[in-house]
Amino acid sequence: MSEAKAMNLRFPDPEQRAAIAAAAKHEGVSMQEYILSAAYARATAVEQRFLDGFEQSMARSGAAFAAEPSSADPGPEERAAEQKALQELEHQERGHAA
Repeated sequence: MSEAKAMNLRFPDPEQRAAIAAAAKHEGVSMQEYILSAAYARATAVEQRFLDGFEQSMARSGAAFAAEPSSADPGPEERAAEQKALQELEHQERGHAA
C-alpha cells in the first residue's frame, strides 16, 4: 500500500498563501489541515442549508395537506353524483359487452 502524500499547496497569489499560512498558524494547525477543515466546514454548512430548506418545504407541504378543503374539493353532493355517473357508465359498458 502506498504512503499518503501531502497535498500540493500551490498558490498563484503570494498574499493568499500568506493569509492562509497566518490563519493556520493562528489555529495551531498545518496549512493542509486548515484548508481541509475549512472545506469540510463549508461543505457541512451547504448541507445544513439544504436540510433547513428541505425541512421548511416539508412544513409547507404538511400545512397545505392539513388545510381546510377548498372549493375545488368536491362536496358530498358532487361525490354522490360522480358515483351515480360511474355506476351508470359501468352498467352501460356491461350491456355493450354482452
